[in-house]
Amino acid sequence: MQNEILKLNQKLQASKPEEIIKYFLNTYKNKIVFASSLGLEDQIILKIISDIDRKTNIFTLDTGRLFPETYDLIQRSESRYKIKIKIYFPDAEKVEQMVNTKGINLFYNSIEDRKLCCKIRKLDPLKRALKNFDVWICGLRKEQSVTRTDLQIVEWDENNKMLKVNPLINWTYLQVREYIKNNKIPYNPLHDKGFPSIGCQPCTRAITDNEDIRSGRWWWENPETKECGLHVKEG
Repeated sequence: MQNEILKLNQKLQASKPEEIIKYFLNTYKNKIVFASSLGLEDQIILKIISDIDRKTNIFTLDTGRLFPETYDLIQRSESRYKIKIKIYFPDAEKVEQMVNTKGINLFYNSIEDRKLCCKIRKLDPLKRALKNFDVWICGLRKEQSVTRTDLQIVEWDENNKMLKVNPLINWTYLQVREYIKNNKIPYNPLHDKGFPSIGCQPCTRAITDNEDIRSGRWWWENPETKECGLHVKEG
């Protein structure tokens, strides 16, 4: 598998995101899915996918703690691109047990509690969402975080035993904003209010111009721990 991934990265290294996405949509047909967090990058990918094949499987995760603006964006995106975004929710009993045991805002207590919350609200639903697919498309970029600088266009996701495709992996934030503007792509208005990265409401804050773009996510932790677990190896 690693040899295949190496060949794919060599084959696609000079390709545009549109070309990368089209290649995988054509190659894997109904065995590929787009996992959208509704961020700027994912809105670009959503637009590209809708131009190629509106029947592509697309989903997002509703943790129950999202911003109202995020829910509005789901509706606007579906209307704009004439597509359907499937929504996965966490297991209600697990959330109830966690909250009643650890507290409603347990994620502020420790990294362990924060990761538990991420697992129940995001990782477990993600596994259900990816269950019947061989490839998932993501909006990751190397520039986003110190934990993502070594990522490639095509990766092997050991946690979910499938290929992960990152069409925008080498794009800069400036490229993302220019593409959004030039193509009049709908996006979360919080991005214009100091939120470069938007996740759950209690774990996301606005940042200042001199702060790192990921500093608004889990700002009470060190940069090395700022992942929910969706894009890092277990163990």
